[in-house]
Amino acid sequence: MSKLSINSLKGAKMSYRDTFMDWLSWCDEETRNELLAIEDEREIKDRFYRDLEFGTGGMRGVMGAGPNRMNKYIIRKATKGLADYLLAKRKNEVSRGVVIAYDSRNHSHEFALEAAHVLSSAGIPVKIFPELQPTPVLSFTVKYLHAIAGIVITASHNPKEYNGYKVYDEFGDQIVPAIANELIKYVEKVKDIQDIIATGDDSKIEYIGENVVDAFVNAVYCQSILKGKVGPLRIVYTPLHGAGNKPVRKILTKAGFDDVHIVKEQELPDGNFSTVKSPNPEEHNALALGLKLAEKVDADIVIGTDPDSDRIGVGVLHKNRYKLLTGNQIGALLVNFVLAMKQQQLNYKSTLIKTVVTGELGADIAKDKGLQVVETLTGFKYIGEKITQYMNDPLHEFVMGYEESYGYLIGTHAQDKDAVVAALLICEMASFYKAQGKTLFDILELLYKKYGYYYDALDSYTLKGIDGNEKIHLIMTSLRNNSKNFIDDFQDKIDFIDGVDDLPKADMIKYILPDKSWIAVRPSGTEPKIKIYYSIKDTNQVCAQKRKENYKKQFESIFEL
Repeated sequence: MSKLSINSLKGAKMSYRDTFMDWLSWCDEETRNELLAIEDEREIKDRFYRDLEFGTGGMRGVMGAGPNRMNKYIIRKATKGLADYLLAKRKNEVSRGVVIAYDSRNHSHEFALEAAHVLSSAGIPVKIFPELQPTPVLSFTVKYLHAIAGIVITASHNPKEYNGYKVYDEFGDQIVPAIANELIKYVEKVKDIQDIIATGDDSKIEYIGENVVDAFVNAVYCQSILKGKVGPLRIVYTPLHGAGNKPVRKILTKAGFDDVHIVKEQELPDGNFSTVKSPNPEEHNALALGLKLAEKVDADIVIGTDPDSDRIGVGVLHKNRYKLLTGNQIGALLVNFVLAMKQQQLNYKSTLIKTVVTGELGADIAKDKGLQVVETLTGFKYIGEKITQYMNDPLHEFVMGYEESYGYLIGTHAQDKDAVVAALLICEMASFYKAQGKTLFDILELLYKKYGYYYDALDSYTLKGIDGNEKIHLIMTSLRNNSKNFIDDFQDKIDFIDGVDDLPKADMIKYILPDKSWIAVRPSGTEPKIKIYYSIKDTNQVCAQKRKENYKKQFESIFEL
């Protein structure tokens, strides 16, 4: 994991209290009032004891004042570092400009403008969207406008308290460690945040027109399988108060779906995400209102996209009740559908990319259909990196990439996961099978019969603050030193801390079981969590789930979770 130091300290290392007093000496009145209102010393320590980090999803944190929070000063410093990096490394190309997008989160628009002002003040042109847009639109636009880089302000599916800052390269890919490590050096050189010029140069700030978004929708439609020849399908869609509302509805209309019902309570942007506990399609409660509307209108399918519309959740009417698909199940179904329908276009170079914690069913299907399967570390930026590499690779051609956390990409119009293209193909897939009298769960059962039953699951444990961070470190150290306390029947143990094959180093351990089932443990790169991924292959769901629960109980007992 690369660390981006947002360090306001001057000179020698200072205590969290010294840093706190330093901020009070120069911050604006609103920030000072926020800091002075903090009564809990532990809160002060948590805000000032460390700096934010770049993890698998970029720089992300709880909003508020302090170096361990997301705020305008942190945005300014990160952007000043980016400006210095571009001027040093790509000086003759900065005229191509930087594209900026943002989602519906609180302060996202403000943070986007802060970034625009810092870049334009440094003489770098900025192309910024006048309203919120999905992350995949940003990825597409960087390539479409031939920009030198991109920034998106989002915390994706995190709770409302969070926001984030992601940097994209000229190919529309989130920056990977090789670039991030260079950028970090420039950010760390930036001192005295209060002196960063962020007044902006209006002559260098251009607002992007609707024609670019239309170009994105047209590019997505190129991946359509049915090309408008869809049968009757009643769809319920919720954007979960996020950026997917307009582009998802546009692509569904363009594809011929005219029976789409929107969850009105979640249609408009709302940074507080007032109708959900968390705007994360991975969590069943996020689609509760969508399922309620589906029952009312007798819908065939429910889809929901997260705030920046790069992830999608799906519910399906099956045997008179609605059932939610997992991220791995959606991925396997898409692999099966897309490859079957595009069979004539596939060749020896055709490649599916998945992450090392994504289930095996989709990979088995792809291999059966003649595709190469390549694995990357967790984080879609590594899939995007492969797409760039394959542009000049005579042995590989990207067809599809996905990860278990509800992120999918078909085609290369973007180089990040895209819930807009996923929404299109999921609905086309549901329409195609409905015409045969089948649901997506019917197809899933057929796949299990052919390839074997997989039970894929994820357990996340939230461990906040300094104590939580230390416990996560303790768990990983313990697993490295004595894994058999947790799993005593593994066949192989893969520790990614020193790098595996050609993959970058990562804080993750993966246990391969004798029947090729596996369990992986890793800290989250974007939240104070430790995650356990299970991919259990067995004769049926009951047997597989029982095995998984036994492992879970062992883990929770050993580490007192």
